[in-house]
Amino acid sequence: MKKVHLFSAAMLALALAGNVQAQERSGVAPHSKFYLRAFGGYSFSVFSGQFPNVGPFPPQDLHTEFNPANPNPLDTISRKVLTGSYGEGVRGGLAFGYNINKYMAVEASFDYYHSKKNLMTKNLTTLVGNGKQLVSVESNGHVNAVIFTPSLVLSPGFEKVNPYIRFGAVLPLWGRLYIDTDVDQLSSVPNIPPGTQVHTVIHRKEEVRPNITLGFQGALGVSFYLSPRFDIFVEAEYKNVPVKSKNKEVTTYTETNTLVSAASGATVQQLPGRGLNDLSQAEKKVDYVTILDQSSNTKVNQIGARVFYKNDNAPSNDLKSYINIGGLGANAGIKFRL
Repeated sequence: MKKVHLFSAAMLALALAGNVQAQERSGVAPHSKFYLRAFGGYSFSVFSGQFPNVGPFPPQDLHTEFNPANPNPLDTISRKVLTGSYGEGVRGGLAFGYNINKYMAVEASFDYYHSKKNLMTKNLTTLVGNGKQLVSVESNGHVNAVIFTPSLVLSPGFEKVNPYIRFGAVLPLWGRLYIDTDVDQLSSVPNIPPGTQVHTVIHRKEEVRPNITLGFQGALGVSFYLSPRFDIFVEAEYKNVPVKSKNKEVTTYTETNTLVSAASGATVQQLPGRGLNDLSQAEKKVDYVTILDQSSNTKVNQIGARVFYKNDNAPSNDLKSYINIGGLGANAGIKFRL
């Protein structure tokens, strides 16, 4: 009887050893609850919309002509509404996951997003007859953001090639819309010598801060087994993330004014300009509101490039704007089982 027990134990040990060796040879991954994904990708805008205003300039590519014989209004040569989205750009990040079972997992990803640059406004005014440039205004904007994405992942649990779907929420943790504006202007102002003009060049950078927002995302992907620890994956992903503005601040401002000959453009005299510290609080900062009324801190006058508000010592007010940083794109990366 004792020999029978010894024989049975020996056969069981051999069977277990053979099973382990078979698993090692087959390359079946050991069970793991936690994993880490590193990914990068590019997305394209899906739904284009009209860009928000840049200060007093609407989202248009506008060409007007100035006629000294009939100065008001300017003659419109061409006008085009500028549309687009901030959903096109590159992204990359890390995702931390937990396998609830073979078919279901939960993830929390953090990624950094940088959109492509978009033309937000362009205004050109030329002189009738000779096409001489009098005013040129151009603004370009792009978005940077850090995004948190909690997700649920479902799959059939295949070993070698495993398709999956992933869906969940999108919460931007930090983001900025950066706007660069360049102005080049020739103007005739009071109390300058006859036959001269003032040439003004302005460069300014603004940061628009958003309100807290919540979006949606979904992905369809395939994971390919490499080793017991590593997979690679590719996926198509869609994000819808509408964002509305909270406030804006000018972070860079340079303004030079030069007295020039109206005929030749030669410099006659350098005039005082302004820098960032010369701007009033109302010129430097904007609080966005849903409704503008009589109590809003709005523009009352302008002399040259300087704008005066009801209260120059407080942030000015403007209407809220809306952008979307979502889009349709593709990601690829590597998955590491911890």
